[in-house]
Amino acid sequence: MGICFGRAFYILNKCLALFVSKPAIMKKLTLILLFAILTCFSGIAQLHKTPDSNTKLSHPDWIIHGNIYEVNVRQYTQEGTLNAFARHLDRLKDMGVQTLWFMPLNPISKLDRKGSLGSYYAVSDYKAINPEFGTMSDWKQLVKSIHSKGMKVIIDWVPNHTGADHIWLTTHPDFFVKDKTGKPAVPFDWTDTRQLDYSNKEMQDSMIASMKYWVVNTDIDGFRCDVAWNVPGEFWRKCIGKLKQVKDVFMLAEGDKSYLPKSGFDAVYPWTMFHMMEQIAKGERPAFGLDSIRKQNDTLYPAQTLQLYFTSNHDENSWNKADYGSFPGKVHAPFAVFTQTMVNSLPLIYSGQEEPVLRALAFFEKDPIHFENFQRAGLYKTLLALHKRNPALSPNASFKKIATGNDAAVYAFLREKSGKKVLVILNLSPSEQTITLTEKSVFGNAYNVFKGENETVNSKPWLLEPWGYTVFEY
Repeated sequence: MGICFGRAFYILNKCLALFVSKPAIMKKLTLILLFAILTCFSGIAQLHKTPDSNTKLSHPDWIIHGNIYEVNVRQYTQEGTLNAFARHLDRLKDMGVQTLWFMPLNPISKLDRKGSLGSYYAVSDYKAINPEFGTMSDWKQLVKSIHSKGMKVIIDWVPNHTGADHIWLTTHPDFFVKDKTGKPAVPFDWTDTRQLDYSNKEMQDSMIASMKYWVVNTDIDGFRCDVAWNVPGEFWRKCIGKLKQVKDVFMLAEGDKSYLPKSGFDAVYPWTMFHMMEQIAKGERPAFGLDSIRKQNDTLYPAQTLQLYFTSNHDENSWNKADYGSFPGKVHAPFAVFTQTMVNSLPLIYSGQEEPVLRALAFFEKDPIHFENFQRAGLYKTLLALHKRNPALSPNASFKKIATGNDAAVYAFLREKSGKKVLVILNLSPSEQTITLTEKSVFGNAYNVFKGENETVNSKPWLLEPWGYTVFEY
């Protein structure tokens, strides 16, 4: 501000001097002076402008009210192929799925392979399709079908490491970090993989070229980047910038470090929030424990960073009993509602959660999902439709915690934007709870989303069943 005023006074002094020596040009100088002063005050106004709910988001427009469904191709059908999965597209679209995330589609290394089929994340060739799933032609046709239905598609990308017999190990051995014996290093305890060396600029360029290949040749809409947290931000800034020159891709980082959204990622993993959800589900923490994580994330990430909220994904299901063990039975539903309605949430559903699959899917062997009952499909359809249609669930919509009379067991909040409101009330406990609302801004006529009828919201106490949930739309 001081610099701005200083510039104006400097120009003013010059004008006064010229007025004495050359009065004929003062008319023009007066106009220049006025322009300078107005420019300064405009800059001050911008400096102190408070962002509002109409702030333009930098993410691709289609993801703002979007959602993600993770596809485990190997286990999705008995055949385990792309063509077999295609038969589910209409069902998923009807449920409200907008973006399909396919776990890695690349061929899997045979050297040091785990199990008989190996890990999807031990890639042997970045520019090929795993023959287990079909052909590149099958994939291109599937992408066209997905787009024809108004849906989007992203693929899982593994940039931190390759499989133990990736073609680069032969053609470009300098692309890899070496261990103390001079051999390509194994990251962590992932013995079927080898660590890439991001100090090698040629390797970086080759990685970017491989990612571009899928955008240019198969028309995908973005990437979910595995172990993004162990890849330098300098690379991500360069990579994402170059990809967006080709197409306005959506970028999802597996990681929760703050440098990831600052490096260009649209969305991150809110691991701390997920673990707090697990603790509350077990009765180890009160419902208001969610607030501490929300406030932490507000300071950790740039405003309106999307966060991939979930109750399960491939890792959590296969290794940590999600969601059948971490959110068992009735416990799942209120947390599913939370993931779909929370501030900055980009909701995720994993393969088979709509059935639901109540076991850990094998990671290195064939273990197909058997779809039959779709018991949760109705719940997800209602939530996905709400998330899509109501601006109050936009990432830049406001959030307000709402008192209910027992914040240790009940978590309630109000989202609002453009005159639309969504009130969410969740009983995150195994006991029936009495709900008493005192926030007058939520009083009045509202639509009960799950009952499908209008109700009057007021201060009169009412009961919410164990692990119950209510969502009102205004």
